Amino acid sequence: MTQIAPISTINDLFRRVSSAANPRAILWQDEFGQWQPISSDQMYHRVRALAQAFLSWGAQKGDRIALIGENRWEWAVTDFASLAIGAANVPIYPTLTGEQEAALIQDAGCRIAVVSTRRQFDKLNAVRAQTSLERILMMDAAAPEGAIAFSSVMDDADAGGGERDPIFDALVRSVEPKDVATLIYTSGTTGEPKGVVLTHGNIAANQNFAALDFNFTSTDSCISFLPLSHITARALDYVMYMSGAQVAYCSQFDKLPAAMKEIRPTVLVGVPRVYEKIRQAVEQKSDQSAVKRRILAWAVRQGAGFRDVVYDGRKPNALLWKLAEKLVYAKVQEAFGGRVRVFVSGGAPLGIDTAHWFAAAGIALWEGYGLTETSPVIALNTPISHRMGSVGKPLSNVELKLAEDGELLARGPSVFPGYWQKAEANAECFDEEGWFRTGDIAHFDGDGFLYITDRKKELLKTSGGKLVAPQPIENKLKNNVLVAQAALVGDKHKFISALMAPNFAALEDWAKHHGIHAASRAELVADPRVIAHYAEIVREANSSLANFEAVKRFRVVAEEWTQESGELTPSMKLKRRVITARYAAAIDELYADEATARGE
Repeated sequence: MTQIAPISTINDLFRRVSSAANPRAILWQDEFGQWQPISSDQMYHRVRALAQAFLSWGAQKGDRIALIGENRWEWAVTDFASLAIGAANVPIYPTLTGEQEAALIQDAGCRIAVVSTRRQFDKLNAVRAQTSLERILMMDAAAPEGAIAFSSVMDDADAGGGERDPIFDALVRSVEPKDVATLIYTSGTTGEPKGVVLTHGNIAANQNFAALDFNFTSTDSCISFLPLSHITARALDYVMYMSGAQVAYCSQFDKLPAAMKEIRPTVLVGVPRVYEKIRQAVEQKSDQSAVKRRILAWAVRQGAGFRDVVYDGRKPNALLWKLAEKLVYAKVQEAFGGRVRVFVSGGAPLGIDTAHWFAAAGIALWEGYGLTETSPVIALNTPISHRMGSVGKPLSNVELKLAEDGELLARGPSVFPGYWQKAEANAECFDEEGWFRTGDIAHFDGDGFLYITDRKKELLKTSGGKLVAPQPIENKLKNNVLVAQAALVGDKHKFISALMAPNFAALEDWAKHHGIHAASRAELVADPRVIAHYAEIVREANSSLANFEAVKRFRVVAEEWTQESGELTPSMKLKRRVITARYAAAIDELYADEATARGE
Protein backbone atom coordinates (compact mmCIF):
# COMPACT_ATOMS: atom_id res chain seq x y z
CA MET A 1 0.00 0.00 0.00
CA THR A 2 1.28 3.46 -0.90
CA GLN A 3 2.00 5.59 2.18
CA ILE A 4 1.33 9.30 1.81
CA ALA A 5 3.14 11.67 4.18
CA PRO A 6 0.69 13.43 6.52
CA ILE A 7 -0.11 17.12 6.27
CA SER A 8 -0.73 19.66 9.03
CA THR A 9 -2.46 22.38 6.97
CA ILE A 10 -4.31 22.57 3.67
CA ASN A 11 -1.44 24.76 2.50
CA ASP A 12 0.80 21.70 2.87
CA LEU A 13 -1.56 19.97 0.47
CA PHE A 14 -1.36 22.89 -1.98
CA ARG A 15 2.44 22.86 -1.84
CA ARG A 16 2.39 19.14 -2.59
CA VAL A 17 0.00 19.23 -5.55
CA SER A 18 1.47 22.41 -7.07
CA SER A 19 4.95 20.90 -7.15
CA ALA A 20 3.93 17.46 -8.42
CA ALA A 21 4.90 18.07 -12.07
CA ASN A 22 1.49 16.73 -13.09
CA PRO A 23 0.55 17.94 -16.60
CA ARG A 24 -3.12 17.09 -16.02
CA ALA A 25 -3.80 17.90 -12.37
CA ILE A 26 -7.16 19.46 -13.32
CA LEU A 27 -9.55 19.02 -16.23
CA TRP A 28 -12.20 21.56 -17.16
CA GLN A 29 -14.62 22.04 -20.04
CA ASP A 30 -14.28 24.98 -22.39
CA GLU A 31 -17.17 26.73 -24.14
CA PHE A 32 -17.19 24.02 -26.82
CA GLY A 33 -17.47 21.22 -24.27
CA GLN A 34 -13.88 20.09 -24.79
CA TRP A 35 -11.87 18.95 -21.78
CA GLN A 36 -8.79 21.08 -21.19
CA PRO A 37 -5.93 20.32 -18.78
CA ILE A 38 -4.33 22.52 -16.15
CA SER A 39 -0.89 21.42 -14.96
CA SER A 40 0.26 21.55 -11.37
CA ASP A 41 2.70 24.30 -12.35
CA GLN A 42 -0.08 26.38 -13.91
CA MET A 43 -2.11 25.80 -10.78
CA TYR A 44 0.69 27.23 -8.63
CA HIS A 45 1.01 30.40 -10.69
CA ARG A 46 -2.74 30.98 -10.87
CA VAL A 47 -3.12 30.57 -7.12
CA ARG A 48 -0.16 32.90 -6.53
CA ALA A 49 -1.60 35.54 -8.90
CA LEU A 50 -4.98 35.53 -7.16
CA ALA A 51 -3.41 35.52 -3.71
CA GLN A 52 -1.37 38.58 -4.64
CA ALA A 53 -4.52 40.29 -5.94
CA PHE A 54 -6.26 39.60 -2.61
CA LEU A 55 -3.30 41.12 -0.76
CA SER A 56 -3.30 44.17 -3.03
CA TRP A 57 -6.96 44.71 -2.15
CA GLY A 58 -6.13 44.82 1.53
CA ALA A 59 -6.98 41.24 2.46
CA GLN A 60 -4.91 39.81 5.28
CA LYS A 61 -4.60 36.84 7.55
CA GLY A 62 -7.83 36.13 9.42
CA ASP A 63 -10.09 37.86 6.88
CA ARG A 64 -13.04 36.04 5.30
CA ILE A 65 -13.56 35.83 1.53
CA ALA A 66 -16.93 34.73 0.10
CA LEU A 67 -16.94 32.16 -2.69
CA ILE A 68 -20.12 31.62 -4.72
CA GLY A 69 -19.93 29.32 -7.71
CA GLU A 70 -20.39 25.98 -9.35
CA ASN A 71 -17.67 23.30 -9.57
CA ARG A 72 -14.94 24.69 -11.81
CA TRP A 73 -11.19 25.20 -11.77
CA GLU A 74 -11.55 28.81 -10.65
CA TRP A 75 -13.30 27.57 -7.49
CA ALA A 76 -10.25 25.49 -6.55
CA VAL A 77 -7.84 28.31 -7.35
CA THR A 78 -9.88 30.74 -5.21
CA ASP A 79 -9.98 28.23 -2.38
CA PHE A 80 -6.22 27.69 -2.38
CA ALA A 81 -5.46 31.41 -2.90
CA SER A 82 -7.48 32.54 0.10
CA LEU A 83 -5.93 29.83 2.26
CA ALA A 84 -2.45 30.73 0.99
CA ILE A 85 -2.61 34.20 2.57
CA GLY A 86 -4.11 32.90 5.81
CA ALA A 87 -7.64 34.10 5.05
CA ALA A 88 -10.69 31.90 5.53
CA ASN A 89 -13.06 31.35 2.64
CA VAL A 90 -16.82 31.26 3.02
CA PRO A 91 -18.32 28.97 0.36
CA ILE A 92 -21.95 29.80 -0.34
CA TYR A 93 -24.37 27.71 -2.38
CA PRO A 94 -25.06 29.43 -5.73
CA THR A 95 -28.71 28.36 -5.48
CA LEU A 96 -29.39 30.74 -2.57
CA THR A 97 -31.25 34.00 -3.12
CA GLY A 98 -29.41 37.29 -3.06
CA GLU A 99 -30.93 38.14 0.33
CA GLN A 100 -29.78 34.83 1.79
CA GLU A 101 -26.28 35.35 0.39
CA ALA A 102 -26.14 38.88 1.79
CA ALA A 103 -27.11 37.67 5.25
CA LEU A 104 -24.30 35.08 5.30
CA ILE A 105 -21.72 37.47 3.83
CA GLN A 106 -22.58 40.10 6.40
CA ASP A 107 -22.55 37.56 9.25
CA ALA A 108 -19.08 36.41 8.18
CA GLY A 109 -17.81 39.98 7.68
CA CYS A 110 -16.59 39.44 4.11
CA ARG A 111 -15.16 42.41 2.20
CA ILE A 112 -14.34 40.41 -0.94
CA ALA A 113 -16.57 37.99 -2.84
CA VAL A 114 -15.71 35.76 -5.79
CA VAL A 115 -18.67 34.70 -7.96
CA SER A 116 -18.90 32.45 -11.01
CA THR A 117 -21.29 33.99 -13.53
CA ARG A 118 -23.05 37.19 -14.55
CA ARG A 119 -26.22 35.78 -13.02
CA GLN A 120 -24.48 35.29 -9.69
CA PHE A 121 -22.96 38.77 -9.87
CA ASP A 122 -26.31 40.43 -10.63
CA LYS A 123 -27.97 38.59 -7.77
CA LEU A 124 -25.29 39.64 -5.28
CA ASN A 125 -24.81 43.15 -6.65
CA ALA A 126 -28.52 43.83 -6.16
CA VAL A 127 -28.13 43.36 -2.40
CA ARG A 128 -24.60 44.72 -2.14
CA ALA A 129 -25.77 47.60 0.08
CA GLN A 130 -26.78 45.04 2.72
CA THR A 131 -23.16 43.89 3.01
CA SER A 132 -19.70 45.32 3.62
CA LEU A 133 -18.40 44.09 0.26
CA GLU A 134 -15.74 46.25 -1.35
CA ARG A 135 -14.91 44.05 -4.35
CA ILE A 136 -16.63 41.35 -6.38
CA LEU A 137 -14.48 39.18 -8.66
CA MET A 138 -16.29 37.31 -11.45
CA MET A 139 -14.95 34.07 -12.93
CA ASP A 140 -16.68 34.35 -16.32
CA ALA A 141 -15.29 36.67 -18.97
CA ALA A 142 -16.77 40.10 -19.81
CA ALA A 143 -17.26 41.29 -16.26
CA PRO A 144 -19.89 44.06 -16.01
CA GLU A 145 -19.41 47.40 -14.29
CA GLY A 146 -18.85 46.86 -10.59
CA ALA A 147 -17.10 43.51 -11.06
CA ILE A 148 -13.46 42.58 -11.58
CA ALA A 149 -12.75 40.02 -14.30
CA PHE A 150 -11.01 36.85 -13.10
CA SER A 151 -9.15 36.79 -16.42
CA SER A 152 -7.54 40.15 -15.68
CA VAL A 153 -5.99 38.68 -12.55
CA MET A 154 -4.88 35.59 -14.45
CA ASP A 155 -3.32 37.48 -17.40
CA ASP A 156 0.28 36.85 -16.44
CA ALA A 157 -0.25 33.80 -14.27
CA ASP A 158 0.79 31.19 -16.85
CA ALA A 159 3.87 33.10 -17.98
CA GLY A 160 5.95 32.29 -14.93
CA GLY A 161 7.37 28.97 -16.17
CA GLY A 162 8.80 26.82 -13.42
CA GLU A 163 9.99 29.75 -11.29
CA ARG A 164 8.70 29.95 -7.74
CA ASP A 165 8.19 33.05 -5.65
CA PRO A 166 10.07 32.66 -2.35
CA ILE A 167 8.10 35.44 -0.65
CA PHE A 168 4.78 33.85 -1.61
CA ASP A 169 6.05 30.41 -0.62
CA ALA A 170 7.08 31.71 2.80
CA LEU A 171 3.59 33.20 3.25
CA VAL A 172 2.02 29.83 2.38
CA ARG A 173 4.25 28.05 4.92
CA SER A 174 3.48 30.56 7.66
CA VAL A 175 -0.13 29.40 8.03
CA GLU A 176 -0.56 27.19 11.12
CA PRO A 177 -2.93 24.30 11.97
CA LYS A 178 -4.84 26.49 14.44
CA ASP A 179 -5.65 29.09 11.78
CA VAL A 180 -9.23 29.16 10.47
CA ALA A 181 -9.51 27.75 6.95
CA THR A 182 -13.19 28.09 6.22
CA LEU A 183 -16.63 29.05 7.49
CA ILE A 184 -19.22 26.66 6.11
CA TYR A 185 -22.80 27.63 6.72
CA THR A 186 -24.98 24.63 7.44
CA SER A 187 -27.89 24.24 5.07
CA GLY A 188 -30.47 24.66 7.78
CA THR A 189 -32.59 21.47 7.64
CA THR A 190 -34.07 22.28 11.05
CA GLY A 191 -33.40 25.96 11.63
CA GLU A 192 -31.25 29.02 11.09
CA PRO A 193 -27.94 28.41 9.26
CA LYS A 194 -24.85 28.56 11.44
CA GLY A 195 -21.26 29.13 10.32
CA VAL A 196 -19.17 26.05 11.06
CA VAL A 197 -15.59 27.11 11.81
CA LEU A 198 -13.04 24.61 10.50
CA THR A 199 -9.33 25.13 11.01
CA HIS A 200 -6.49 23.96 8.80
CA GLY A 201 -5.69 21.40 11.46
CA ASN A 202 -9.27 20.07 11.53
CA ILE A 203 -9.36 19.38 7.79
CA ALA A 204 -5.77 18.14 7.61
CA ALA A 205 -6.36 15.66 10.44
CA ASN A 206 -9.31 14.23 8.54
CA GLN A 207 -7.37 14.08 5.29
CA ASN A 208 -4.58 12.12 6.91
CA PHE A 209 -6.88 9.28 7.95
CA ALA A 210 -10.03 9.30 5.77
CA ALA A 211 -8.53 7.70 2.64
CA LEU A 212 -5.84 5.45 4.14
CA ASP A 213 -7.40 2.13 3.10
CA PHE A 214 -8.30 3.18 -0.46
CA ASN A 215 -4.75 3.47 -1.81
CA PHE A 216 -5.55 6.27 -4.26
CA THR A 217 -2.69 7.05 -6.65
CA SER A 218 -1.80 9.29 -9.59
CA THR A 219 -3.58 6.84 -11.90
CA ASP A 220 -6.94 7.66 -10.30
CA SER A 221 -9.41 10.30 -11.37
CA CYS A 222 -12.69 11.68 -10.10
CA ILE A 223 -15.39 14.04 -11.32
CA SER A 224 -16.08 16.92 -8.95
CA PHE A 225 -19.83 17.44 -9.27
CA LEU A 226 -21.30 17.54 -5.76
CA PRO A 227 -21.60 21.17 -4.56
CA LEU A 228 -18.20 22.35 -3.34
CA SER A 229 -19.94 24.48 -0.74
CA HIS A 230 -20.55 21.16 1.02
CA ILE A 231 -17.57 19.77 2.91
CA THR A 232 -18.00 16.24 1.49
CA ALA A 233 -17.25 17.32 -2.08
CA ARG A 234 -14.42 19.58 -1.05
CA ALA A 235 -12.82 16.88 1.10
CA LEU A 236 -12.92 14.44 -1.83
CA ASP A 237 -11.13 16.94 -4.08
CA TYR A 238 -8.50 17.41 -1.39
CA VAL A 239 -8.03 13.63 -1.13
CA MET A 240 -7.56 13.39 -4.89
CA TYR A 241 -5.08 16.26 -4.96
CA MET A 242 -3.21 14.79 -2.01
CA SER A 243 -2.90 11.47 -3.84
CA GLY A 244 -1.70 13.05 -7.08
CA ALA A 245 -4.92 12.01 -8.83
CA GLN A 246 -6.80 13.96 -11.48
CA VAL A 247 -9.83 16.13 -10.70
CA ALA A 248 -12.31 16.91 -13.49
CA TYR A 249 -14.79 19.70 -12.76
CA CYS A 250 -18.40 19.30 -13.87
CA SER A 251 -20.31 22.54 -13.34
CA GLN A 252 -23.81 21.28 -14.14
CA PHE A 253 -25.46 18.12 -12.85
CA ASP A 254 -27.20 17.48 -16.17
CA LYS A 255 -23.75 17.24 -17.81
CA LEU A 256 -22.69 14.45 -15.46
CA PRO A 257 -23.78 11.45 -17.58
CA ALA A 258 -21.75 12.72 -20.55
CA ALA A 259 -18.81 13.55 -18.28
CA MET A 260 -18.88 10.00 -16.90
CA LYS A 261 -18.48 8.59 -20.40
CA GLU A 262 -15.74 11.04 -21.38
CA ILE A 263 -13.64 11.10 -18.21
CA ARG A 264 -14.32 7.48 -17.17
CA PRO A 265 -13.45 8.16 -13.51
CA THR A 266 -12.00 5.52 -11.20
CA VAL A 267 -13.44 7.09 -8.04
CA LEU A 268 -17.03 8.20 -7.50
CA VAL A 269 -18.40 9.83 -4.38
CA GLY A 270 -22.09 10.62 -4.48
CA VAL A 271 -24.96 11.34 -2.15
CA PRO A 272 -27.51 8.50 -1.93
CA ARG A 273 -29.88 10.29 -4.31
CA VAL A 274 -27.29 10.00 -7.12
CA TYR A 275 -27.26 6.22 -6.73
CA GLU A 276 -31.04 6.05 -6.30
CA LYS A 277 -31.50 7.96 -9.57
CA ILE A 278 -29.14 5.58 -11.40
CA ARG A 279 -31.08 2.61 -10.07
CA GLN A 280 -34.41 4.17 -11.02
CA ALA A 281 -33.11 4.95 -14.51
CA VAL A 282 -32.05 1.32 -14.98
CA GLU A 283 -35.40 0.04 -13.73
CA GLN A 284 -37.37 2.55 -15.79
CA LYS A 285 -35.46 1.57 -18.93
CA SER A 286 -36.18 -2.11 -18.26
CA ASP A 287 -39.88 -1.31 -17.96
CA GLN A 288 -39.95 -0.48 -21.68
CA SER A 289 -40.49 -4.15 -22.47
CA ALA A 290 -41.55 -7.26 -20.62
CA VAL A 291 -38.40 -9.08 -21.79
CA LYS A 292 -36.05 -6.42 -20.40
CA ARG A 293 -38.01 -6.33 -17.17
CA ARG A 294 -37.68 -10.09 -16.72
CA ILE A 295 -33.96 -10.04 -17.57
CA LEU A 296 -33.27 -7.31 -15.00
CA ALA A 297 -35.30 -9.10 -12.32
CA TRP A 298 -33.50 -12.37 -13.09
CA ALA A 299 -30.06 -10.71 -12.97
CA VAL A 300 -30.77 -9.02 -9.63
CA ARG A 301 -32.01 -12.34 -8.19
CA GLN A 302 -28.84 -14.05 -9.38
CA GLY A 303 -26.70 -11.29 -7.93
CA ALA A 304 -28.50 -11.32 -4.59
CA GLY A 305 -26.87 -14.64 -3.76
CA PHE A 306 -23.40 -13.10 -4.26
CA ARG A 307 -23.88 -9.75 -2.54
CA ASP A 308 -21.43 -10.54 0.23
CA VAL A 309 -18.80 -11.69 -2.27
CA VAL A 310 -19.15 -8.46 -4.26
CA TYR A 311 -19.12 -6.33 -1.11
CA ASP A 312 -15.93 -8.09 -0.08
CA GLY A 313 -14.26 -6.82 -3.25
CA ARG A 314 -14.23 -10.16 -5.07
CA LYS A 315 -15.75 -11.24 -8.37
CA PRO A 316 -18.01 -14.32 -8.32
CA ASN A 317 -16.99 -17.24 -10.53
CA ALA A 318 -20.46 -18.70 -11.00
CA LEU A 319 -21.44 -19.05 -14.66
CA LEU A 320 -24.92 -17.59 -14.18
CA TRP A 321 -23.43 -14.56 -12.39
CA LYS A 322 -21.03 -14.01 -15.28
CA LEU A 323 -23.92 -14.23 -17.73
CA ALA A 324 -25.89 -11.71 -15.66
CA GLU A 325 -22.83 -9.47 -15.61
CA LYS A 326 -22.63 -9.51 -19.39
CA LEU A 327 -26.34 -8.87 -19.84
CA VAL A 328 -26.98 -6.36 -17.02
CA TYR A 329 -24.24 -5.56 -14.51
CA ALA A 330 -21.76 -4.27 -17.10
CA LYS A 331 -24.40 -1.83 -18.37
CA VAL A 332 -24.96 -0.49 -14.87
CA GLN A 333 -21.20 -0.01 -14.55
CA GLU A 334 -21.14 1.73 -17.91
CA ALA A 335 -23.57 4.35 -16.58
CA PHE A 336 -20.71 5.45 -14.33
CA GLY A 337 -18.16 5.38 -17.15
CA GLY A 338 -17.22 1.71 -16.86
CA ARG A 339 -13.96 2.22 -14.95
CA VAL A 340 -14.96 3.11 -11.38
CA ARG A 341 -13.17 0.94 -8.83
CA VAL A 342 -14.28 2.83 -5.70
CA PHE A 343 -17.88 3.87 -5.08
CA VAL A 344 -18.55 5.88 -1.90
CA SER A 345 -21.90 7.14 -0.61
CA GLY A 346 -22.04 10.00 1.88
CA GLY A 347 -23.82 13.20 2.81
CA ALA A 348 -27.00 11.40 3.90
CA PRO A 349 -27.97 7.87 5.00
CA LEU A 350 -27.85 5.19 2.30
CA GLY A 351 -30.81 2.81 2.54
CA ILE A 352 -29.85 -0.84 3.04
CA ASP A 353 -32.10 -1.79 0.12
CA THR A 354 -30.11 0.49 -2.19
CA ALA A 355 -26.85 -1.03 -0.94
CA HIS A 356 -28.30 -4.53 -1.50
CA TRP A 357 -29.47 -3.70 -5.02
CA PHE A 358 -26.11 -2.37 -6.16
CA ALA A 359 -24.23 -5.28 -4.57
CA ALA A 360 -26.61 -7.58 -6.44
CA ALA A 361 -25.66 -5.66 -9.59
CA GLY A 362 -21.95 -6.18 -8.96
CA ILE A 363 -21.15 -2.84 -7.30
CA ALA A 364 -20.00 -2.35 -3.71
CA LEU A 365 -21.08 1.01 -2.32
CA TRP A 366 -18.87 2.03 0.58
CA GLU A 367 -21.03 4.06 2.92
CA GLY A 368 -19.46 6.63 5.20
CA TYR A 369 -20.67 9.02 7.85
CA GLY A 370 -19.72 12.43 9.07
CA LEU A 371 -20.82 16.01 9.52
CA THR A 372 -19.62 19.42 8.46
CA GLU A 373 -18.58 19.93 12.08
CA THR A 374 -16.23 16.91 11.89
CA SER A 375 -14.38 17.92 8.70
CA PRO A 376 -16.32 15.66 7.67
CA VAL A 377 -15.54 11.93 8.02
CA ILE A 378 -16.19 10.15 11.32
CA ALA A 379 -16.52 6.58 10.05
CA LEU A 380 -16.18 4.86 6.69
CA ASN A 381 -16.45 1.44 5.11
CA THR A 382 -13.33 0.61 3.12
CA PRO A 383 -12.02 -2.31 1.04
CA ILE A 384 -10.03 -3.38 4.12
CA SER A 385 -12.80 -3.13 6.72
CA HIS A 386 -16.50 -3.10 5.86
CA ARG A 387 -19.95 -4.28 6.83
CA MET A 388 -23.02 -3.63 4.70
CA GLY A 389 -25.68 -1.63 6.50
CA SER A 390 -23.17 0.06 8.76
CA VAL A 391 -21.32 3.31 8.08
CA GLY A 392 -18.04 1.55 8.81
CA LYS A 393 -15.58 1.71 11.67
CA PRO A 394 -14.55 5.05 13.18
CA LEU A 395 -11.35 6.68 11.94
CA SER A 396 -8.49 5.87 14.28
CA ASN A 397 -8.00 9.51 15.31
CA VAL A 398 -11.64 10.04 16.34
CA GLU A 399 -13.12 9.06 19.71
CA LEU A 400 -16.80 8.09 19.81
CA LYS A 401 -19.22 7.17 22.56
CA LEU A 402 -22.97 7.00 23.07
CA ALA A 403 -24.95 9.20 25.43
CA GLU A 404 -27.65 7.67 27.62
CA ASP A 405 -30.32 8.45 25.03
CA GLY A 406 -28.28 6.85 22.21
CA GLU A 407 -26.93 10.09 20.75
CA LEU A 408 -23.49 9.74 19.21
CA LEU A 409 -20.78 11.91 20.78
CA ALA A 410 -17.47 12.63 19.06
CA ARG A 411 -14.10 14.03 20.06
CA GLY A 412 -10.83 14.40 18.17
CA PRO A 413 -8.60 16.69 16.07
CA SER A 414 -11.07 16.87 13.18
CA VAL A 415 -13.93 18.13 15.39
CA PHE A 416 -14.54 21.85 14.88
CA PRO A 417 -13.88 24.43 17.61
CA GLY A 418 -17.38 25.91 17.38
CA TYR A 419 -19.89 27.95 15.39
CA TRP A 420 -19.04 31.45 14.20
CA GLN A 421 -20.14 33.97 16.83
CA LYS A 422 -22.73 31.58 18.30
CA ALA A 423 -21.81 31.20 21.98
CA GLU A 424 -25.23 29.80 22.93
CA ALA A 425 -25.18 27.18 20.15
CA ASN A 426 -21.63 26.17 21.13
CA ALA A 427 -22.68 25.65 24.73
CA GLU A 428 -25.48 23.37 23.52
CA CYS A 429 -23.43 21.24 21.12
CA PHE A 430 -20.49 20.45 23.44
CA ASP A 431 -20.78 18.78 26.83
CA GLU A 432 -18.67 19.67 29.85
CA GLU A 433 -15.94 17.21 28.81
CA GLY A 434 -15.64 18.61 25.29
CA TRP A 435 -17.61 15.87 23.50
CA PHE A 436 -19.47 17.11 20.42
CA ARG A 437 -23.13 16.15 20.30
CA THR A 438 -23.70 14.95 16.73
CA GLY A 439 -27.49 14.94 16.94
CA ASP A 440 -27.57 11.41 15.49
CA ILE A 441 -28.90 8.31 17.20
CA ALA A 442 -26.46 5.42 16.76
CA HIS A 443 -25.27 2.05 17.98
CA PHE A 444 -22.21 -0.18 17.56
CA ASP A 445 -22.18 -3.89 16.82
CA GLY A 446 -19.89 -6.34 18.57
CA ASP A 447 -17.10 -5.77 16.05
CA GLY A 448 -17.07 -2.00 16.41
CA PHE A 449 -18.99 -1.10 13.25
CA LEU A 450 -21.12 2.02 13.60
CA TYR A 451 -24.80 2.21 12.65
CA ILE A 452 -26.74 5.48 12.40
CA THR A 453 -30.45 5.16 13.15
CA ASP A 454 -31.70 8.68 12.55
CA ARG A 455 -31.41 12.32 13.47
CA LYS A 456 -32.30 12.81 17.13
CA LYS A 457 -34.48 15.83 16.37
CA GLU A 458 -36.22 14.04 13.51
CA LEU A 459 -37.43 11.01 15.46
CA LEU A 460 -41.22 10.86 15.43
CA LYS A 461 -42.96 10.02 18.70
CA THR A 462 -46.50 8.71 18.38
CA SER A 463 -49.14 9.62 20.91
CA GLY A 464 -48.73 6.07 22.18
CA GLY A 465 -45.12 6.82 23.10
CA LYS A 466 -43.45 4.82 20.30
CA LEU A 467 -40.34 6.33 18.69
CA VAL A 468 -40.15 5.97 14.90
CA ALA A 469 -37.02 6.70 12.83
CA PRO A 470 -38.31 8.14 9.54
CA GLN A 471 -35.28 7.82 7.24
CA PRO A 472 -35.14 4.00 6.94
CA ILE A 473 -38.85 3.89 6.13
CA GLU A 474 -38.57 6.76 3.64
CA ASN A 475 -35.72 4.89 1.96
CA LYS A 476 -37.94 1.81 1.60
CA LEU A 477 -40.59 3.89 -0.16
CA LYS A 478 -37.97 5.48 -2.42
CA ASN A 479 -36.83 2.05 -3.58
CA ASN A 480 -39.74 2.14 -5.99
CA VAL A 481 -38.99 3.89 -9.27
CA LEU A 482 -42.22 5.92 -8.97
CA VAL A 483 -41.17 7.60 -5.70
CA ALA A 484 -38.63 10.42 -5.95
CA GLN A 485 -38.92 11.56 -2.33
CA ALA A 486 -40.92 10.60 0.74
CA ALA A 487 -41.45 12.35 4.07
CA LEU A 488 -42.96 10.66 7.10
CA VAL A 489 -45.22 12.63 9.43
CA GLY A 490 -47.04 11.66 12.59
CA ASP A 491 -45.23 13.19 15.53
CA LYS A 492 -47.64 13.25 18.50
CA HIS A 493 -50.30 11.46 16.42
CA LYS A 494 -51.76 7.96 16.80
CA PHE A 495 -50.16 6.64 13.64
CA ILE A 496 -47.59 7.35 10.96
CA SER A 497 -48.46 8.82 7.57
CA ALA A 498 -46.38 9.68 4.52
CA LEU A 499 -46.17 12.38 1.89
CA MET A 500 -44.72 11.13 -1.40
CA ALA A 501 -43.35 13.22 -4.27
CA PRO A 502 -43.45 11.19 -7.49
CA ASN A 503 -40.74 10.60 -10.03
CA PHE A 504 -42.97 12.24 -12.60
CA ALA A 505 -41.07 11.00 -15.65
CA ALA A 506 -41.60 7.41 -14.52
CA LEU A 507 -45.17 8.04 -13.34
CA GLU A 508 -46.19 9.62 -16.63
CA ASP A 509 -44.77 6.63 -18.52
CA TRP A 510 -46.65 4.27 -16.19
CA ALA A 511 -49.86 6.24 -16.63
CA LYS A 512 -49.57 6.21 -20.41
CA HIS A 513 -49.00 2.45 -20.38
CA HIS A 514 -52.16 2.01 -18.26
CA GLY A 515 -54.34 4.29 -20.37
CA ILE A 516 -54.50 7.12 -17.85
CA HIS A 517 -54.81 10.59 -19.35
CA ALA A 518 -54.52 13.64 -17.12
CA ALA A 519 -54.47 17.34 -17.96
CA SER A 520 -52.19 18.23 -15.06
CA ARG A 521 -49.98 16.68 -12.43
CA ALA A 522 -52.59 17.45 -9.79
CA GLU A 523 -55.16 15.50 -11.82
CA LEU A 524 -52.68 12.66 -12.36
CA VAL A 525 -51.88 12.09 -8.66
CA ALA A 526 -55.59 12.26 -7.82
CA ASP A 527 -56.51 9.47 -10.26
CA PRO A 528 -57.85 6.47 -8.30
CA ARG A 529 -55.67 4.04 -10.28
CA VAL A 530 -52.55 6.04 -9.42
CA ILE A 531 -53.53 6.19 -5.75
CA ALA A 532 -54.16 2.44 -5.75
CA HIS A 533 -50.71 1.79 -7.23
CA TYR A 534 -49.00 3.95 -4.61
CA ALA A 535 -51.01 2.09 -1.97
CA GLU A 536 -49.29 -1.09 -3.18
CA ILE A 537 -45.92 0.63 -2.83
CA VAL A 538 -46.78 1.55 0.76
CA ARG A 539 -48.01 -1.99 1.50
CA GLU A 540 -44.73 -3.42 0.21
CA ALA A 541 -42.72 -1.09 2.45
CA ASN A 542 -44.95 -1.88 5.43
CA SER A 543 -44.42 -5.63 5.01
CA SER A 544 -41.06 -5.46 6.78
CA LEU A 545 -42.05 -2.94 9.46
CA ALA A 546 -43.40 -3.26 12.97
CA ASN A 547 -47.05 -2.29 13.32
CA PHE A 548 -46.31 1.00 15.10
CA GLU A 549 -43.87 1.98 12.30
CA ALA A 550 -46.19 1.11 9.42
CA VAL A 551 -47.51 3.89 7.22
CA LYS A 552 -51.27 3.94 7.78
CA ARG A 553 -52.15 6.77 5.42
CA PHE A 554 -50.42 8.65 2.63
CA ARG A 555 -50.77 11.50 0.21
CA VAL A 556 -49.16 11.71 -3.24
CA VAL A 557 -48.32 15.36 -3.87
CA ALA A 558 -48.44 17.07 -7.24
CA GLU A 559 -45.00 18.71 -6.99
CA GLU A 560 -41.42 17.61 -7.36
CA TRP A 561 -39.24 18.38 -4.34
CA THR A 562 -35.99 20.04 -5.30
CA GLN A 563 -33.28 22.20 -3.87
CA GLU A 564 -34.52 25.11 -5.99
CA SER A 565 -38.12 24.83 -4.76
CA GLY A 566 -36.90 24.69 -1.17
CA GLU A 567 -37.79 21.22 0.08
CA LEU A 568 -34.28 19.73 -0.20
CA THR A 569 -30.86 20.80 1.02
CA PRO A 570 -27.91 20.79 -1.44
CA SER A 571 -26.99 17.30 -0.17
CA MET A 572 -30.55 16.16 -1.00
CA LYS A 573 -31.75 15.89 2.60
CA LEU A 574 -35.35 16.76 3.40
CA LYS A 575 -36.08 20.15 4.90
CA ARG A 576 -38.77 18.76 7.15
CA ARG A 577 -39.93 22.08 8.55
CA VAL A 578 -40.45 23.44 5.04
CA ILE A 579 -42.36 20.33 3.96
CA THR A 580 -44.61 20.16 7.04
CA ALA A 581 -45.41 23.87 6.70
CA ARG A 582 -46.05 23.68 2.95
CA TYR A 583 -48.32 20.65 3.25
CA ALA A 584 -49.95 21.53 6.57
CA ALA A 585 -53.46 21.35 5.07
CA ALA A 586 -52.82 17.91 3.54
CA ILE A 587 -51.39 16.63 6.82
CA ASP A 588 -54.41 17.96 8.70
CA GLU A 589 -56.64 16.01 6.31
CA LEU A 590 -54.69 12.80 6.97
CA TYR A 591 -55.45 13.15 10.67
CA ALA A 592 -58.91 14.78 10.45
CA ASP A 593 -60.70 11.76 11.97
CA GLU A 594 -57.84 10.73 14.24
CA ALA A 595 -59.99 10.81 17.37
CA THR A 596 -62.13 7.94 16.07
CA ALA A 597 -59.53 6.22 13.86
CA ARG A 598 -57.70 3.10 14.94
CA GLY A 599 -54.24 3.84 16.33
CA GLU A 600 -51.32 1.44 16.16
